Amino acid sequence: MDVIARINEIMKQQGLTEYKLAKLSNLSPSTIKNIKARNTVPSITTLESICDTFNMTLSQFFADKDTAFYPLNPRQAQCMDLILMLNEEQQQTLIEFIRSMKMPKDKK
Repeated sequence: MDVIARINEIMKQQGLTEYKLAKLSNLSPSTIKNIKARNTVPSITTLESICDTFNMTLSQFFADKDTAFYPLNPRQAQCMDLILMLNEEQQQTLIEFIRSMKMPKDKK
């Protein structure tokens, strides 16, 4: 897997600049810039910080589109893709919203 291409892909999906990614992940802007400019694979620790910012695990980062962590139908997979683009506060708001919805009695 091309780690840098994956970072770029997720940054684009989440609307993050190099500077914002660095700030949110507590990395220096030069670290992010060097990873991309020099095409160097980040250390596991650095990648974990980046993944935390992306609101995903390392497993999710390295999984390809066909990897199923849970069996999902296409609509559920679309929802998960959209959730991953939200920041932590937005995800929490969504969770609260979903919990506030009336569930069918057989789903509670």
